[in-house]
Amino acid sequence: MSNGMTRREREVTDINEIIRILDKSKVLHLGLVDGDEPYVVPMNYGYIMENGKLTVYLHGARRGRKIDIIRVNPKVFFELDCDIVPFEGDVACKYGITYASVMGKGTAVLVDDVEEKKKALSILMKTQTGKDFTFEDRLTEVVSIIRIDVSSYTAKHRPAPVK
Repeated sequence: MSNGMTRREREVTDINEIIRILDKSKVLHLGLVDGDEPYVVPMNYGYIMENGKLTVYLHGARRGRKIDIIRVNPKVFFELDCDIVPFEGDVACKYGITYASVMGKGTAVLVDDVEEKKKALSILMKTQTGKDFTFEDRLTEVVSIIRIDVSSYTAKHRPAPVK
Protein backbone atom coordinates (compact mmCIF):
# COMPACT_ATOMS: atom_id res chain seq x y z
CA MET A 1 0.00 0.00 0.00
CA SER A 2 1.21 3.51 -0.76
CA ASN A 3 0.03 6.71 0.83
CA GLY A 4 -0.17 10.16 -0.70
CA MET A 5 -3.40 10.87 1.17
CA THR A 6 -4.18 14.40 2.34
CA ARG A 7 -6.90 13.57 4.89
CA ARG A 8 -4.98 10.96 6.89
CA GLU A 9 -7.73 10.70 9.50
CA ARG A 10 -9.90 9.09 6.80
CA GLU A 11 -7.32 6.50 5.78
CA VAL A 12 -8.30 2.84 6.05
CA THR A 13 -5.39 0.49 6.79
CA ASP A 14 -7.23 -2.53 8.24
CA ILE A 15 -7.02 -5.21 5.54
CA ASN A 16 -10.41 -6.62 6.56
CA GLU A 17 -12.05 -3.22 6.01
CA ILE A 18 -10.29 -2.86 2.65
CA ILE A 19 -11.62 -6.28 1.64
CA ARG A 20 -15.13 -5.22 2.78
CA ILE A 21 -14.91 -2.20 0.45
CA LEU A 22 -13.66 -4.37 -2.43
CA ASP A 23 -16.49 -6.85 -1.83
CA LYS A 24 -19.24 -4.26 -1.48
CA SER A 25 -18.30 -2.05 -4.44
CA LYS A 26 -19.49 -3.29 -7.81
CA VAL A 27 -18.11 -0.81 -10.37
CA LEU A 28 -14.46 0.04 -10.90
CA HIS A 29 -13.54 3.22 -12.79
CA LEU A 30 -10.51 2.43 -14.92
CA GLY A 31 -8.32 5.37 -15.86
CA LEU A 32 -6.14 5.17 -18.95
CA VAL A 33 -4.08 7.65 -20.96
CA ASP A 34 -4.73 7.73 -24.70
CA GLY A 35 -1.84 9.76 -26.11
CA ASP A 36 -2.27 13.06 -24.25
CA GLU A 37 -5.94 12.49 -23.42
CA PRO A 38 -7.36 10.85 -20.27
CA TYR A 39 -9.94 8.11 -20.74
CA VAL A 40 -12.03 6.59 -17.93
CA VAL A 41 -14.40 3.66 -18.28
CA PRO A 42 -16.64 2.06 -15.61
CA MET A 43 -16.31 -1.73 -15.42
CA ASN A 44 -17.35 -4.70 -13.35
CA TYR A 45 -14.36 -6.33 -11.68
CA GLY A 46 -13.09 -9.19 -9.63
CA TYR A 47 -10.11 -9.25 -7.31
CA ILE A 48 -7.84 -11.40 -5.22
CA MET A 49 -5.95 -10.21 -2.16
CA GLU A 50 -3.00 -12.37 -1.18
CA ASN A 51 -0.72 -11.27 1.65
CA GLY A 52 -1.77 -7.65 1.15
CA LYS A 53 -1.06 -7.84 -2.61
CA LEU A 54 -4.06 -6.80 -4.67
CA THR A 55 -4.71 -8.14 -8.18
CA VAL A 56 -7.76 -6.96 -10.13
CA TYR A 57 -9.42 -8.68 -13.08
CA LEU A 58 -11.66 -7.01 -15.70
CA HIS A 59 -13.38 -8.42 -18.74
CA GLY A 60 -14.80 -6.93 -21.88
CA ALA A 61 -14.87 -7.02 -25.64
CA ARG A 62 -11.87 -8.41 -27.47
CA ARG A 63 -11.49 -5.18 -29.46
CA GLY A 64 -12.04 -1.51 -28.77
CA ARG A 65 -10.52 1.69 -27.49
CA LYS A 66 -9.59 0.41 -24.04
CA ILE A 67 -7.71 -2.59 -25.49
CA ASP A 68 -5.95 -0.37 -28.04
CA ILE A 69 -4.85 2.04 -25.30
CA ILE A 70 -3.56 -0.74 -23.02
CA ARG A 71 -1.47 -2.17 -25.86
CA VAL A 72 0.30 1.20 -26.19
CA ASN A 73 0.32 2.31 -22.55
CA PRO A 74 -0.42 -0.36 -19.92
CA LYS A 75 -0.14 2.03 -16.95
CA VAL A 76 -3.55 2.37 -15.31
CA PHE A 77 -5.26 3.98 -12.34
CA PHE A 78 -8.51 2.80 -10.80
CA GLU A 79 -11.11 3.85 -8.26
CA LEU A 80 -14.06 2.06 -6.72
CA ASP A 81 -16.45 3.14 -3.97
CA CYS A 82 -19.43 2.16 -1.85
CA ASP A 83 -21.50 3.35 1.13
CA ILE A 84 -22.51 6.52 -0.73
CA VAL A 85 -24.95 8.48 1.45
CA PRO A 86 -25.52 12.25 1.17
CA PHE A 87 -25.86 14.22 4.39
CA GLU A 88 -27.02 17.74 5.18
CA GLY A 89 -25.52 20.47 7.30
CA ASP A 90 -26.61 23.73 8.82
CA VAL A 91 -24.67 25.69 6.17
CA ALA A 92 -23.75 24.90 2.56
CA CYS A 93 -20.17 23.82 3.31
CA LYS A 94 -21.39 21.31 5.92
CA TYR A 95 -23.25 19.25 3.29
CA GLY A 96 -21.40 16.24 1.97
CA ILE A 97 -21.42 12.55 1.29
CA THR A 98 -20.26 9.50 3.21
CA TYR A 99 -18.27 6.91 1.29
CA ALA A 100 -15.65 4.21 1.42
CA SER A 101 -13.20 3.88 -1.48
CA VAL A 102 -10.12 2.16 -2.81
CA MET A 103 -7.84 3.80 -5.36
CA GLY A 104 -4.73 2.35 -6.91
CA LYS A 105 -2.35 2.17 -9.78
CA GLY A 106 -0.66 -0.62 -11.63
CA THR A 107 0.07 -2.27 -14.92
CA ALA A 108 -2.64 -3.76 -17.14
CA VAL A 109 -1.84 -7.11 -18.71
CA LEU A 110 -3.96 -8.57 -21.52
CA VAL A 111 -4.35 -12.22 -20.53
CA ASP A 112 -4.11 -14.84 -23.29
CA ASP A 113 -3.72 -18.04 -21.22
CA VAL A 114 -7.04 -19.96 -21.24
CA GLU A 115 -6.64 -21.28 -17.68
CA GLU A 116 -5.93 -17.81 -16.28
CA LYS A 117 -8.90 -16.43 -18.22
CA LYS A 118 -11.21 -19.07 -16.70
CA LYS A 119 -9.82 -18.32 -13.23
CA ALA A 120 -10.29 -14.58 -13.79
CA LEU A 121 -13.90 -15.01 -14.91
CA SER A 122 -14.62 -17.14 -11.82
CA ILE A 123 -13.03 -14.49 -9.57
CA LEU A 124 -15.00 -11.74 -11.27
CA MET A 125 -18.30 -13.58 -10.84
CA LYS A 126 -17.52 -14.38 -7.18
CA THR A 127 -16.80 -10.70 -6.50
CA GLN A 128 -19.93 -9.54 -8.32
CA THR A 129 -22.42 -12.17 -7.13
CA GLY A 130 -20.90 -14.01 -4.16
CA LYS A 131 -21.47 -17.26 -6.09
CA ASP A 132 -19.05 -19.77 -7.55
CA PHE A 133 -19.03 -20.28 -11.32
CA THR A 134 -16.89 -22.37 -13.64
CA PHE A 135 -16.20 -21.63 -17.28
CA GLU A 136 -15.46 -23.79 -20.29
CA ASP A 137 -12.55 -23.03 -22.59
CA ARG A 138 -14.78 -21.88 -25.44
CA LEU A 139 -16.29 -19.09 -23.34
CA THR A 140 -12.85 -17.52 -22.90
CA GLU A 141 -12.52 -17.06 -26.66
CA VAL A 142 -15.19 -14.35 -26.87
CA VAL A 143 -13.90 -12.01 -24.14
CA SER A 144 -10.75 -10.17 -23.28
CA ILE A 145 -9.40 -10.41 -19.77
CA ILE A 146 -7.38 -7.58 -18.30
CA ARG A 147 -5.33 -8.29 -15.19
CA ILE A 148 -4.16 -5.29 -13.21
CA ASP A 149 -0.97 -6.00 -11.33
CA VAL A 150 -1.52 -3.38 -8.63
CA SER A 151 1.67 -1.62 -7.53
CA SER A 152 0.06 0.57 -4.86
CA TYR A 153 -3.35 1.38 -3.43
CA THR A 154 -5.01 3.38 -0.70
CA ALA A 155 -8.36 3.08 1.00
CA LYS A 156 -10.44 5.80 2.57
CA HIS A 157 -13.65 6.16 4.58
CA ARG A 158 -15.59 9.34 5.18
CA PRO A 159 -18.18 8.86 7.90
CA ALA A 160 -21.16 11.10 8.50
CA PRO A 161 -20.33 13.99 10.82
CA VAL A 162 -21.32 13.68 14.47
CA LYS A 163 -24.19 16.04 15.21
